[in-house]
Amino acid sequence: MSQQRKKLVVGNWKLHGRLADNAVLLDAVAQAASRLPEQVKVGVCVPCPYLAQTQTLLAGSVVGWGSQDVSAHLQGAYTGEVAAEMVAEFGATFAIVGHSERRAYHRESADLVAIKAGRALTAGLTPIVCVGETLEQREAGTTEQVVGVQLDEVLARLSLEEAARIVVAYEPVWAIGTGKSATAAEAQAVHAFLRKLLVARGAEVGGVSVLYGGSVKPDNAEELFRQPDIDGGLIGGASLKAQDFLAICNAAAATL
Repeated sequence: MSQQRKKLVVGNWKLHGRLADNAVLLDAVAQAASRLPEQVKVGVCVPCPYLAQTQTLLAGSVVGWGSQDVSAHLQGAYTGEVAAEMVAEFGATFAIVGHSERRAYHRESADLVAIKAGRALTAGLTPIVCVGETLEQREAGTTEQVVGVQLDEVLARLSLEEAARIVVAYEPVWAIGTGKSATAAEAQAVHAFLRKLLVARGAEVGGVSVLYGGSVKPDNAEELFRQPDIDGGLIGGASLKAQDFLAICNAAAATL
């Protein structure tokens, strides 16, 4: 990691959480995060019904929060959608866009993901733009082509100033929720490719944080985070267990 880029660890709760459980988890995360070096930033992306609770419990802490998606629309007759501006009203700073589960289960196209990233930026949120390949695509040798198209579609819609404000998360689909993880070398190779695409847009864009997401655990986090182009993690299942999530945050701190 270059000196300019800090470490960022963001928890993605997915479709999990209950008010009582959330309170315990958020309190533990806030307390532990306050003891981390300032070069390690921590965030949680929660289901939208819990944004108010998260804002209440994390206000004044060093932990940022956000949503797991935002609508491509500003407002209107779009039942069930949540606009980026709505999320921002709860003090959020992050919005995940293009997670592989959204791409797969909701048929989200690269173009739609790009629009959502723009909406998040306009609302003052930092979009965490997810890219990743399936096992079939990896075995076919098309990983770089797949993630390259996914990232380029977003960058093409953004100005240089806007592009410099995003975060990218590489999440190999075959490693999400499967217990499998890319080796540190495999992850670094893709991160280096993504970094090359970002640098090609300009030095400012080249400094964008690129996170790894895909079965990150306390026992593999430090090796992953020590790779030169891996700036932290987008953490799924392990973010629901305070002890595991905080161990991953500490692993990020150990690599500074």
